[in-house]
Amino acid sequence: MTYVYDFEAPSERSPAELCDLLGGKAANLHVMATELGLPVPPGFTVTTEACRSYLTSGWPAGLDDELREQMGRVEARLGRRFGDPADPLLVSVRSGAPVSMPGMMDTILDLGLNDATAAGLAVVAGDPAFAADCLRRFRAMYRDIVGVEAPDDPWAQLRGAVEAVFRSWQSDRARAYRAREGIADGLGTAVTVQAMVFGNRGPDSATGVVFTRDPATGEARLYGDVLFEAQGEDVVAGTHRTEPVAVLDERLPAVAAELRADAAALEHSYGDLCDIEFTIERGRLWLLQVRVGKRSPQAALRIAVEMAEDPAFPLTRAEAVRRVGRLLADPPTVLTERRDPGPVLTTGLAASPGVAAGEIATSPEAAIAVADAGRPAILVRNETSPDDVAGMARAAGVLTAHGGLASHAAVVARGWGIPAVVGAAALEVHDGTVTIAGQRFAAGETITIDGATGAVFAGAVAGRRVVVPEAATLLAWADQLGIDPSASPADVVEAEPAAAPEGTPAAASVTARPGLTTEDVLRLLLIKGFATSEALAGVTAEAPETVGRTVDRLVADGLVEQTAGSFRLTYDGKSVARELIGSDRDRWGAGRCLEALDSFLDLDARMKAIVTDWQMRQGDGEPVLNDHSDAAYDAAVLGRLAALHADTLAWLAPLEAGLPRFASYRERLDRAAALVRDGDERYLASPRVDSYHGAWFELHEDLILLAGRRRADEVAAGRA
Repeated sequence: MTYVYDFEAPSERSPAELCDLLGGKAANLHVMATELGLPVPPGFTVTTEACRSYLTSGWPAGLDDELREQMGRVEARLGRRFGDPADPLLVSVRSGAPVSMPGMMDTILDLGLNDATAAGLAVVAGDPAFAADCLRRFRAMYRDIVGVEAPDDPWAQLRGAVEAVFRSWQSDRARAYRAREGIADGLGTAVTVQAMVFGNRGPDSATGVVFTRDPATGEARLYGDVLFEAQGEDVVAGTHRTEPVAVLDERLPAVAAELRADAAALEHSYGDLCDIEFTIERGRLWLLQVRVGKRSPQAALRIAVEMAEDPAFPLTRAEAVRRVGRLLADPPTVLTERRDPGPVLTTGLAASPGVAAGEIATSPEAAIAVADAGRPAILVRNETSPDDVAGMARAAGVLTAHGGLASHAAVVARGWGIPAVVGAAALEVHDGTVTIAGQRFAAGETITIDGATGAVFAGAVAGRRVVVPEAATLLAWADQLGIDPSASPADVVEAEPAAAPEGTPAAASVTARPGLTTEDVLRLLLIKGFATSEALAGVTAEAPETVGRTVDRLVADGLVEQTAGSFRLTYDGKSVARELIGSDRDRWGAGRCLEALDSFLDLDARMKAIVTDWQMRQGDGEPVLNDHSDAAYDAAVLGRLAALHADTLAWLAPLEAGLPRFASYRERLDRAAALVRDGDERYLASPRVDSYHGAWFELHEDLILLAGRRRADEVAAGRA
């Protein structure tokens, strides 16, 4: 068996097979070096098979010989020898699993240095300070990452680093992450060994990161940062002041032209926006890594249109529509002709991007009333609950004093595309008034929130919101091609029947619990706050006519009333519903109810993390909307949902035995999980359907009521 592969060795394996064998980073390096002929520093990869063998039975026989053989090939290409005190070859060592994950070993740079080779490097470079800096960095890295002082023998250094990568596969963080994400323990990690190139070898050396297009706007221009006389970790650490990549046009114009050409080649090869790491050593460009880049929703639409309209680009109009289909249901908008917003009143968490101005409404009923009058409202609450959903649906934006990026307000706002700022600590909400950083505002006064920055302003920020023009282009293409842009690729051929009501798609398959009772509806409305007949039908798996008849009886009895097209409990209805919950508590036992709530909290923390990671992801160190362009990332999140669902069913079983009505939550969660698994990802967290998150949140609310608690108290205690 071969355990070590040269970057430039030809391969007949598919991209997926290469990724499994060499890890994602090395597979991309292989594409750059062999298929595109781009300037990649020579190197080799120790395979995931070697890792699995090591973890099972120790250092694989023959691996030392393969390492020396491959290092010899790198030496021949560069004219330097590993461990040579006169002109040493130095290498970097990186982990590279098939799936990116935390807990793996960090990169080691400048491996091969010791006192003797550092002296040779100083002579060759003509810069003793440079060589001393490299030696200092290497020894610190090796000590911090491998866990021991670096040995003098370069070959011992290499073996120690490779073993450390293998061991990191079994680190506590890595194992916990795999368990949470549903990643198989048996994959193993590869190890990439690559010749060092130096961005700190003088004024014509640099390191940087560049996107092939602006990831914020989608503009077709190189976008990124460069740092002269530095190494890669200096850029990542954020401790040095970088310069825009455009400065290369002035300082190193030939390199700038080459970087643009290489970026174009990579973008055409991957058929998408690319994120590239590079180093310039004494005026020579080297590419170190490439991956599909993250981008804002606005950028995603512009990029899809411009790539599909370019006859030389390998992206069809149909592919463009499908790539961004989810964004077209609620296309991003931009604020035009915006004036100076004035001083910031307070700043909270940027939970859902967009700018919204409107009248302060401190209750969902008030938000609905303002909207019915044709005016925009900002729903301002301490925190939101299912009772607020009807108001959120009509509000222009949401502002809360409590909660984080995984809070109810944040999740629902992102699902609906409503700007939201949460966790604004300087906000106090009273009955009909709010206080922001000591300044009092009455309901009906206007404020502006910026869900992209978390800022809150007094008054209206002038400007006009318009849907980005690319949305109209893509929707027109979808119409011409007969594509439902909201459908996943598997749903394009056979769409849902149009007659299926929202929340009850034909694909859903559940076993209806017989005999919907008025008690069922009363409990549901106590938990949900507001609901239409269609929504109640979707939740209960009953026919809309059956639900309608049951609700009509409750309206006639004075327990339910209709408002703004939805049903809610009257004062008497709430009293009866609370008595029903109290009877459930007495029948099952107050102690069991409290234990059920307490045992739910760990599951709830996992659910919040899953929904947040589905809707948001890290982009340049900041959370941005997930545009769902990274299939591997989305698959990992959905894997976590599947694992959570299995654990939740096991947790629900004893609850259902004690309170049979909990079967309804099992049925709803099962249905949503199946729909997500079949490709309808709306059913993970969209508030427009009976999603997994919607059923989950109502289950949590039910548990809080059964335990005799209030959601506000649970939030204040950090339990909700």
